Amino acid sequence: MVAAFTGDPVLRFMFPEDGDYPRQAAAFFGYLFDKRVGRGSIFTVEGGVSAAIWEPPGGADVVAEELDLPPGARERVQRYDDAIHAAFPSESYWYLGVLGTHPAAAGRRLGRAVMAEGLRRAAADGLPAYLETSKPANVDLYRRAGWEVVAEVTDPLPTWVMRH
Repeated sequence: MVAAFTGDPVLRFMFPEDGDYPRQAAAFFGYLFDKRVGRGSIFTVEGGVSAAIWEPPGGADVVAEELDLPPGARERVQRYDDAIHAAFPSESYWYLGVLGTHPAAAGRRLGRAVMAEGLRRAAADGLPAYLETSKPANVDLYRRAGWEVVAEVTDPLPTWVMRH
């Protein structure tokens, strides 16, 4: 995930310093993994070359104070998480929090494969799925996979909330 998100606007908002990015992003992704692994909602292919970290209904938001990060980074993580989740519905849903593929494996549709399992789970539960992206190119990529934009967040950075 650290390699997959090196140029991602959200991760670079949270961890803007090049020298700190690898350690801070690894701590962040490790936290998300640890928080969700027991819920059976992390899907990988090819030994983790591509992974989707889903949050089933009723999951908790990120608690920045739990992260092993310096205070400024924790504040940016919390600010982003609060802004995004304010745009999400109050109804139950599955949340695709992270979808990433190592750059060396990009273009092989591995991301779609790991995304599909969470979408199957959401459909089996009769619930929608939500995600957000801050990369304009990803909006079209997700639209081709059946997602639709349902909200736009402008602060702390332009982000599209999508529903499947």
